[in-house]
Amino acid sequence: MLYGLIVFLPLVGAAVAGIFGHWLGNRGSQMVTTGLVTAAALLSLAAFWFVALQGQVAVVEVLPWISSGGLEANWTVRVDQLTAVMLVVVTSVSAVVHWYSIGYMHNDPHNPRFFAYLSLFTFAMLALVTADNFLQMFFGWEGVGLCSYLLIGFWYEKPSANAAAIKAFIVNRVGDFGFALGICGVFFVFQTISFEEVFQAVPRFVDTDIEFLGGHFDTLTALTMLLFVGAMGKSAQIGLHTWLPDAMEGPTPVSALIHAATMVTAGVFMVARLSPMFEYAEFTLMVVTIVGALTAIMAATIGLVQNDIKRVIAYSTCSQLGYMFFACGVSAYSAGIFHLFTHAFFKALLFLGAGSVIHAFSGEQDMRRMGGVWSMIPLTYALMWIGSLALAGMPLFAGFYSKDVILEAAWGAHSGAGQLAFVLGIVAAALTAFYSWRLLFLTFHGKSRADHDVLHHVHESPPVMTVPLMVLAVGAVFAGMIFAPYFVGEDPSFWGESIFVLEGHTALENAHHAPLWVKLAPTVVAVLGIATAWWMYVKRPEIPARLAAANGLLYRFFLNKWYFDELYDILFVRAAKAIGTFFWHRGDERTIDRFGPNGVAARVMDIARRATRLQTGYVYHYAFVMLAGLVLFVSWYLVSAGL
Repeated sequence: MLYGLIVFLPLVGAAVAGIFGHWLGNRGSQMVTTGLVTAAALLSLAAFWFVALQGQVAVVEVLPWISSGGLEANWTVRVDQLTAVMLVVVTSVSAVVHWYSIGYMHNDPHNPRFFAYLSLFTFAMLALVTADNFLQMFFGWEGVGLCSYLLIGFWYEKPSANAAAIKAFIVNRVGDFGFALGICGVFFVFQTISFEEVFQAVPRFVDTDIEFLGGHFDTLTALTMLLFVGAMGKSAQIGLHTWLPDAMEGPTPVSALIHAATMVTAGVFMVARLSPMFEYAEFTLMVVTIVGALTAIMAATIGLVQNDIKRVIAYSTCSQLGYMFFACGVSAYSAGIFHLFTHAFFKALLFLGAGSVIHAFSGEQDMRRMGGVWSMIPLTYALMWIGSLALAGMPLFAGFYSKDVILEAAWGAHSGAGQLAFVLGIVAAALTAFYSWRLLFLTFHGKSRADHDVLHHVHESPPVMTVPLMVLAVGAVFAGMIFAPYFVGEDPSFWGESIFVLEGHTALENAHHAPLWVKLAPTVVAVLGIATAWWMYVKRPEIPARLAAANGLLYRFFLNKWYFDELYDILFVRAAKAIGTFFWHRGDERTIDRFGPNGVAARVMDIARRATRLQTGYVYHYAFVMLAGLVLFVSWYLVSAGL
């Protein structure tokens, strides 16, 4: 009962607000959805106690779902240690976002619809993380994709919001196609989609082949690569990441929910959940490691030069997801999930803090039009400092414990891919610290660059917005030091059977015995990054413009996001548009319509037009026609009678 309520309470809230929102009004819809999600968050804490800390794993069958031939799928709520951690992350951040949204969206006339979407999003993510089979996971997977489309495009009057929503939907469909193929492959190979049955059968398929696309591939490598494509799309890894920054077109609470605890973490969770499959696919693990490392450095370089406050934090999310993936790639799944856990708090804090800044600046998001307001909004300023310290991985803050253990595990993998991830991760850590403090200094310090009227109205956000920030700040400070011994301690028993690691994969164990320089490197480069940002944006603010001018090619490369969008436009968008236009004009208009409905209609009209010409109105014309008809009739009669 407890676990079912956690999953379905947000769905009830979404249904009530969506169906009866017109009668409930803004306040009623806010209270119903926020209250039910908050209740789910409190119940998740109880579930964490019973399952994660007491080891009472629960598998609750809710109802029979699909039975077709050999395909059997029941809706089952599976709550093990991995799920319990995800329940806390999803429901707590979602509850905070709901409360924050009451203040942030107070002037929006469509509050019932917005809060219904938020709660539906939460339900879809909870359905995903409590899934006991691939099909149920896919249901939640597609559910968060649909809700992200609805939330990113919530302000549908804005063309940019519509375009961003469509882009997110289409890019995710690319990854989801691979995920769907992987699930089909799992059923084809194992004849079941139940996690437990598949995991038990995996060792029997080691070193076996499967035919795919006309070739023969290692069975587990082919399946895990297809499944990982889905993770790349959902978690915005390099190549399928282009939707994530554009998702900033949605309201700021949406950005916090999507980028901190729900949709983008689904791919990391999926890889950890399927660790019994990935562990036997060495090539896939190497690919996961390299893709994660490249994503971490790629997004960090782009974040250096962005000017929109929300886009800087969005690329930070993309970079941190790269850390989580290369942790999973070196078989340190618990380290990746630990970073997912801590990241949810400090990244939600940064996004909602950015929303508070935007609220203070009357909707302005460009950091070049801010500055000099730290004393005017001191609470938001202090909370943004806490989030940035955690993101940079400074000691005692949450990010310090989780990011450092990931880098140490990458070093401890003692593999080529692991060493690449370690080096790129260290560089990305320095860049992360730099752009975090660039954001702080441009936003709060120096001379104000805001319009006088905007600056005159700068004010601290109301308590309904700042109290949720303080709740997140507690997590950003203490989540690492409290849970590090459980999540990534030398005793891995905390995770029970929810995460599987082969005996030969000892990266996390080696991380506990890493040399001092490996342990100190992330903190040292973070301090250097912060110092460099202070030098360039406080002490010598003229330096950034000089550097940009002196390195114009590199600056434009980063500013234009490595030209991924332009490349995709040339390779895919224009080609697809040209093909579509060809079939539209040549196929649809000139062939189907010409000889089909339009052709038939044209012939009918032509015959009718010719028939109307016979209606002249002259009696002698009609008499002539009658006489001609009589002659033809008599002639036919004489011929047929043989006369």
